[in-house]
Amino acid sequence: MSEDLIQSNDGTPWSAWQHSAHLARATWLNAHQLCPPGRRLVLIAPHPDDEILMAGGLLTDFAGREEDLVLISATDGEGSHPSSTRWTEHRLRRDRPQESRKAIEQLGLDPKRIDWRRLHLKDSQLAREEAFLVSHLTQLLRPEDVLMTTWRGDGHCDHEAVGRAGAQAALARKAQLVEAPVWAWHWGQPDDPRLPWERAHRLQLNEGQVARKRKAIAAHASQFEPDGCTPPVLRPNLLDCVLQPFELVFL
Repeated sequence: MSEDLIQSNDGTPWSAWQHSAHLARATWLNAHQLCPPGRRLVLIAPHPDDEILMAGGLLTDFAGREEDLVLISATDGEGSHPSSTRWTEHRLRRDRPQESRKAIEQLGLDPKRIDWRRLHLKDSQLAREEAFLVSHLTQLLRPEDVLMTTWRGDGHCDHEAVGRAGAQAALARKAQLVEAPVWAWHWGQPDDPRLPWERAHRLQLNEGQVARKRKAIAAHASQFEPDGCTPPVLRPNLLDCVLQPFELVFL
């Protein structure tokens, strides 16, 4: 999937997604059904903020059970503002992990109690690191784990590389794979045949979880600031979609 899909327009508004027959048919799940207490959730995010966009609501359920959570930040997100003089790679490499930590705290979680692994891989180059990611995940995973990744068809090269690596590792270790779309909300259409609707489920969120997720997203200040002619990375239509009272996952 080409990144041109992400850059080409302002995204599909939630008002359009509301009319998706496929989305309406997606089965409802709750956090305990997906990952009951005592079972680990291993979540790998391509960039700092993806863990919130894809599963911020789900993660609120791990407050008090942080020992069941493993977070993997594949990159430091230093590639979000190419050619910027304000948001340089050096600044982003420093600031974005800090934003990510604040976001996790907004969800009610204690970062000190989480097994949080930062791999410091090169942003926008994860396709070159797939073998490493497969090896890392395969060594980490247990058969009873739930592995959550970005979706293999999400339209960003890093998201897709993480999804492919996760699928391979989950198969090798017989762990449950859960994929979550992020940028597909932006470029996809309500009944888009490119999305794997037959695997779609909706993870139900309450008002409190959505409110915490909203605050966690807001902690990523760098992603909301325009830079010259470059618009903010996180755009209103995308935010409307990821702040609904559910999170879409593909099982």
